[in-house]
Amino acid sequence: MASDLMRIGANIQAMRSLSSLMKTNEAIGNHQYRLSTGKRINSAQDDTAGYSIAKELQSRVSGLKQANSNVGNAKSILAIAEGGYQAQMSILQSIKDKVVQAADDALDSDQRTSITNQVTALLHELDDVSTQTKWNGSTLFTTTTKTFHVGGDAGDTLTVTLDTSTSAAVGDNNTNLSSISLASAASAAAAITSVDNAITSLSESIQTVGDYQARLSSKENTLAISITNTEAVRSTIEDADFAREQMQVMKLQIIQQTALSSFAQANAAPQTVLTLFR
Repeated sequence: MASDLMRIGANIQAMRSLSSLMKTNEAIGNHQYRLSTGKRINSAQDDTAGYSIAKELQSRVSGLKQANSNVGNAKSILAIAEGGYQAQMSILQSIKDKVVQAADDALDSDQRTSITNQVTALLHELDDVSTQTKWNGSTLFTTTTKTFHVGGDAGDTLTVTLDTSTSAAVGDNNTNLSSISLASAASAAAAITSVDNAITSLSESIQTVGDYQARLSSKENTLAISITNTEAVRSTIEDADFAREQMQVMKLQIIQQTALSSFAQANAAPQTVLTLFR
């Protein structure tokens, strides 16, 4: 090292100090960039394997979030369907009251005609509810089968079937109310059985919707947990530890100051050669 000092054509000590200073400055820049972005991996060169894994996990999280949104849409559709079925159930209960009333022999023909007209109007309303219960312009009560993608993988689907619910085919058993007659007490008594069957059938359709809703709620909870856990793993790999990064910056700033001082001293060292000429 002493001989290096006497050769001023190349200041090796200064070059070494400069190289160290440049490396320190680059390291400080990397840590400060991580602090500014909040990520430990900002490009593939930072950690090639970690970058690949983090992007796969990020894609997984994105898919799970969309699946969760799909579950929300499915629940909205089923809520509309249940509302329509419940409205029809209220109509059937009103029809049941009228049919029981018509089964009484105390009524005359005019009263029976009036009750028949009321029941006919209620059946029309039942059909109106069926045609007006829609999602995105599509009628739901037409034995429609819909498949919802409720997970992050290709096979994660839920198929939902909504029963036809018109006066000619009510509920999952397709009970026909369009031809009931209240012309006599006997025919009205027979109609009671038909209405009861329709109520039971529609109740089963509503129960099926409730089962679908329960499954979707379970999937929603599962997806939320999966999103949280997957995001936690991604964060561990990709995100910066602010405490550690700041600690590294502080350490490197001290090294930077000492390297700068060393560089200045190394540049001044060749001046000692002049003492040989005094």
